[in-house]
Amino acid sequence: MLLRQIQYFISVVENDSFTEAAEECFISQSAISQQIKVLETELGVQLLTRQNRKFTLTPAGEYFYKQGKRIMAELDKIKQETVRVAKAEDQHLRIGYLHCYGSQELSQAINKFTNSHPEVNLDLITGTHESLYELLRNGKVDLVLNDQRRALSPAYVNYHLITTKCFIEISPNNPLSKEKKVTLADIQKTPCILIATKEQQEQEREYYQNTFGLGDSYIFANTLDEGRLMVIGKRGYMLAESTTGKLVTSSNTVCVPLYREAKQITTKYYAFWLKTNSNQLIEDFASNLYQIFHSKKK
Repeated sequence: MLLRQIQYFISVVENDSFTEAAEECFISQSAISQQIKVLETELGVQLLTRQNRKFTLTPAGEYFYKQGKRIMAELDKIKQETVRVAKAEDQHLRIGYLHCYGSQELSQAINKFTNSHPEVNLDLITGTHESLYELLRNGKVDLVLNDQRRALSPAYVNYHLITTKCFIEISPNNPLSKEKKVTLADIQKTPCILIATKEQQEQEREYYQNTFGLGDSYIFANTLDEGRLMVIGKRGYMLAESTTGKLVTSSNTVCVPLYREAKQITTKYYAFWLKTNSNQLIEDFASNLYQIFHSKKK
């Protein structure tokens, strides 16, 4: 059985016509018809039930069509990756991540990936949620680690990594630190410390005030370390997240579960990438992230 015969069969089924399939495959109608008959003879089964100029798929033909599509898609992938490997010296994987992201999963995934793909150069880009989305949309990064802020788009692979539980990180000298949990109402009058550049501040404030449901008092820091120093200095609180339900902090800060009414708030983290840009390197990196996130839950 030749791969070309599988492709001919797929074309006949998808065009619902031997004539149109022949045109698509640049061969004569009689030739493509003959190739399908040779294929059936080799398999020893009937794939098509012919009636005058029409045909229907037999159950065996339906199965062969679906499996043939899978094989041809996999072959396409092999071809792309073969070319990519041959140009290993030009391989770059551009990863975007939140500049307020402070957990270790990303660094562990990078370490694991570089060990298994030493020929690939990793380019790391930080940004806010919206700036990362724009970079991804414009093809300036290959994959983004981000939380979900908008409806999931079918133009992207939306690879769900983990659902985290939300906390506030606050000074132990703040009365809220003594609570077993706090609600959005409890923190309305306490400033929220956000990590954002001057250009991104308004965008971040709008999201956390209008969509997330925080109050209207915000302080901005340029880095996570700067934000944490503000927390220690009793300037306000920062949002924090945990994959296990608990957070380990230093003696300088305390983490308290954040609730919306009777339920702890959660955040969904995804690896996002354009479907049209999908390749094995991106998938490997996303898989590494998923495995590391879930190893921490055990």
